[in-house]
Amino acid sequence: MSTGYEKNSLSLADAVAMGTGVMIGAGILALTGQIAELAGPWFPLAFVAGAVVTSFSAYTYVKMSNAYPSAGGIGMILTKAYGPTTVAAGAALLMALSMVINESLVARTFATYLLRGLELEPEGWLVPAIGVSLIVFAYLVNAAGNRSVGLFSRLMAVLKVGGIAAFGIAGLWVGGISFEAAQEGDSGMDAGFLASVALAILAFKGFTTITNSGSEISDPHRNVGRAIIISIAICVVVYLLVAFAVGSSLPLDRIVAAKDYTLAEAAAPALGRVGFYLTVGLALVATASGVIASIFAVSRMLAMLTDMKLVPHSHFGMPGTIRDHTLVYTVVIAGALTIFFDLSRIASLGAFFYLVMDILIHWGVWRNLRKDIGARASVLLTAIVLDVVVLGAFAALKWQSDPLIVVIALVGMTAVFLFERVFLALNPPPREAAHGHHTSAQKEKHEPAS
Repeated sequence: MSTGYEKNSLSLADAVAMGTGVMIGAGILALTGQIAELAGPWFPLAFVAGAVVTSFSAYTYVKMSNAYPSAGGIGMILTKAYGPTTVAAGAALLMALSMVINESLVARTFATYLLRGLELEPEGWLVPAIGVSLIVFAYLVNAAGNRSVGLFSRLMAVLKVGGIAAFGIAGLWVGGISFEAAQEGDSGMDAGFLASVALAILAFKGFTTITNSGSEISDPHRNVGRAIIISIAICVVVYLLVAFAVGSSLPLDRIVAAKDYTLAEAAAPALGRVGFYLTVGLALVATASGVIASIFAVSRMLAMLTDMKLVPHSHFGMPGTIRDHTLVYTVVIAGALTIFFDLSRIASLGAFFYLVMDILIHWGVWRNLRKDIGARASVLLTAIVLDVVVLGAFAALKWQSDPLIVVIALVGMTAVFLFERVFLALNPPPREAAHGHHTSAQKEKHEPAS
């Protein structure tokens, strides 16, 4: 059964649009208030710290993607590093689940901004109902094929990056750089600030969307890495502009109280009612494109893992390719999470899953692949240390404030690895599933495509 990949169907601009689409949709809209709640008045610095950690992380992905571009990017990296093992399959599934979690996070954010724009309280059954409706719409766009996704993502990216950056500039122009949020509370940085960096990292993790579409991007050996770097750079600028604009417009207590729709709350005092409605419109564009881009990437990643015999697959009587089926699975799981979890817990669960997977990737590449791809050991080890420190601080803080989500994360991760251990024991994948585990990158670059 075909996985439905379309090589060279995405340009560099399409790849950048997908990366910024996922990052900005989740980062500045869904997480600003939650980061402020943890970090306190100097929450914009959490985005800077998150960008630094992400830059070390991205080094591994860029090196691996340049050497081995693949439509199942994360799965490819893990199987190169560990072979077709429980660790590789479990970590890849954690990444896929963190991406699905991101979809539900952004879908619920879309619902809260829409309801605020209609001057309704974002609560009750309307929030999950609207969120699920957005996920269904994103499914229809993705089902139309790569060209539709590429064109839609590029248009949305231009609108939202320009629009949200304009919001930040206008907010600073009107409100000045007095930074209301810093005028109350303790200005020091404590464990809460360090824990907030975990959510800031989550705001940047959308760059992995590009990795997961590697072989579908034109000239992937060059363009995957370039798209990752460009996307992160764009998002750093946009995040800082908006974070300072929000902090200049609102005191910290109001930012935290409106943490699910912070930008809309900040727009009214800074820009008036017209600015409020324009900001709501931008938020809807950003979140919609974020869900579309994320579903596009995760469905391809799951198709690749299926092709590598690392996860089970059943078509349940559905016609079409494996990618068509994984698209449906992705939408169903994201819809369920949108219904049953609130924004704060969705974000926390995504942070736990992503950081554990990220640590495993850096460790595997450091141990087994750094010489093949020409990566510096010091950078890989620094990425691991930064991830461990941030994850530890976040887990400790969540254990004090919401121990249930820590338990859910631990149980979920344990279940994923146990599931993969049993599946692989009953269905051992062929060694070629690793796509040349531990072969040199240069050799693979020159092998003809099969």
